[in-house]
Amino acid sequence: MKPIEFEGQTIVLSKPPSMTDEECGSLAILQLDGTCISCWKMSWRERLKAFFTGVMWIGVYSGKTQPPIYVAIDRPFNITKP
Repeated sequence: MKPIEFEGQTIVLSKPPSMTDEECGSLAILQLDGTCISCWKMSWRERLKAFFTGVMWIGVYSGKTQPPIYVAIDRPFNITKP
């Protein structure tokens, strides 16, 4: 999966200086009510595998603990257009 830019994003996070471009890239997020929301896109191969297995793994680089996270298929926020 690859992180993608999306309508509603408010900031782009850069990789930590200690990591290479191969290890980490930029991440577009929406900061909303103490939550950081990002959007990820699956390749066709990943879509097919998820369809048949129903399994997805999540890894978070955060040191010794796991911060609270969630995974959603539906957009977790509304976009209001003027």
